Amino acid sequence: MINIIIVSEKMAKPKTLGIFESLGVVLALILVPVVLTLLFITPQQVIKTQGVKAILPPHLRGAMLSTQSHLDAYAKQIGELQARILRLDAQNQRLSKLAGIKTSAEPINERTSVNEVIGQGGPLVKDAPLSEEDLKATIEQMSADLDFRDEYQGKIEAKLLLKSVLREMLPNSSPVDAAYSSSSYGWRIDPLSGHRAFHEGLDFPAASGTPVYAAADGIVSTAVQTSDYGNLLKIDHGSGLETRYAHNSRLLVKAGERVTKGQKVALIGSTGRSTGPHLHYEIRLNGNPLDPREYLRNHS
Repeated sequence: MINIIIVSEKMAKPKTLGIFESLGVVLALILVPVVLTLLFITPQQVIKTQGVKAILPPHLRGAMLSTQSHLDAYAKQIGELQARILRLDAQNQRLSKLAGIKTSAEPINERTSVNEVIGQGGPLVKDAPLSEEDLKATIEQMSADLDFRDEYQGKIEAKLLLKSVLREMLPNSSPVDAAYSSSSYGWRIDPLSGHRAFHEGLDFPAASGTPVYAAADGIVSTAVQTSDYGNLLKIDHGSGLETRYAHNSRLLVKAGERVTKGQKVALIGSTGRSTGPHLHYEIRLNGNPLDPREYLRNHS
């Protein structure tokens, strides 16, 4: 064990440093002369062009580069999120006009409307770069802003479809006599991986064997078993509209069969990538997922 005792005229008694404090002092006493020596022997032109990193040992220089690359990755992610937000704002503005929605009455979040930009400015005082924690917080906030915009876009799409010639084909009845998990569509923590992931449908928890019904008239396009969806049923409703019913214990119809709204087509189960008995239900338009809650809500 290393003990360093400091005695000063201003102290009433000697102060003893612990092992970690002692090691810190020893390392400082070793490193300071090394750095000063390197400063003297390294050409000034090298220091000017390459910075202080030029005098550091390779392993310390690598640590600095690793930290910088980490921060650069965060900055790149922020740039990508900003670009996505701008694109979504432009799309939502066009869709709002088509749907006849006044954007000033439909805020994209708690502060701004879809085409409103907050005015900001002022003199630059005590400018400082963002820390890693600051960058993480910024990314988290921007991700939340994206969620607001995605949800807003889903509402506009639903209003447009309800006004279109497709409104009679819309799958607007519940596929099962059970309540759905209201937060299951959109970004969530995946129950199996524990990571943040986008969930493209609604989950209806119910007992195994509970009947599943067709949400609208259509033709069965797929009736197969897959690793993710389990026993999967797809029904084509025409004009690019499709519903999907996943994790079933049993499929009651085959590909090519015509089904009617409210017809029993499957039984709930827990096949595929599932944590328990439930129906995973999706609505898609030309392959793109729609928020089923908007159509069930409009129907009710």
